[in-house]
Amino acid sequence: MKVPEYTVKAQAAETVQLFPTDSYRSRCEATASPWSCWPRRPSPRDPPLDHPSPQPLQRLDQDLFDRVAAEARALPRLRRNHNLHQESDPVQRFLNVMQPGTYVRPHRHLRVRVGAGFECFVVLQGAIGLLLLDQAGAVVQRERLEAGGPLRGIQLAEGCFHTLVALTPDSVLLEIKEGPYEPAADKDFLASFPAEGSEAARQQERSWRNLFSHI
Repeated sequence: MKVPEYTVKAQAAETVQLFPTDSYRSRCEATASPWSCWPRRPSPRDPPLDHPSPQPLQRLDQDLFDRVAAEARALPRLRRNHNLHQESDPVQRFLNVMQPGTYVRPHRHLRVRVGAGFECFVVLQGAIGLLLLDQAGAVVQRERLEAGGPLRGIQLAEGCFHTLVALTPDSVLLEIKEGPYEPAADKDFLASFPAEGSEAARQQERSWRNLFSHI
């Protein structure tokens, strides 16, 4: 069967490889992603060649951690997300870089599909305190997640009210949860806790952080 814009080269009796012709290669070079030129048969699911593909590699290295941590220090809320996903992706994947003093209002995640409101946390640098709360706002469990410690990550089931505190400067947390991201529906907050930016929120964060002073 003839393959459009490809030449077929047989290297062995049972081995056939496909190589792009000059015409196809020139179209690939006009795109942003080198993976568009990978020598394989085009698929109907492939993006159009005149639109850039997602980056084939996103490095989670120290330079990235340092850059996002510096941005977090400069922000009033003392944390900064670095998204690895697009907003329309079915799975959200991002770095949450946090500084001590950042306040995360207690919330839970609910989804239409039962069980899909899970959230996975893995600490890549520093230490994070995870607190689970009941519907009255009382702390029922606390976990210290630390890049160099015995517990580095945790998966949280749907419907669990929780908050996070940064226990060391420049803490980097990898978070994974179901998408796509919808700001108005992503979080169900515990209304009894103050909103971000208030003095009550700052006091609340300090009291939560003190719960980890001896663990």
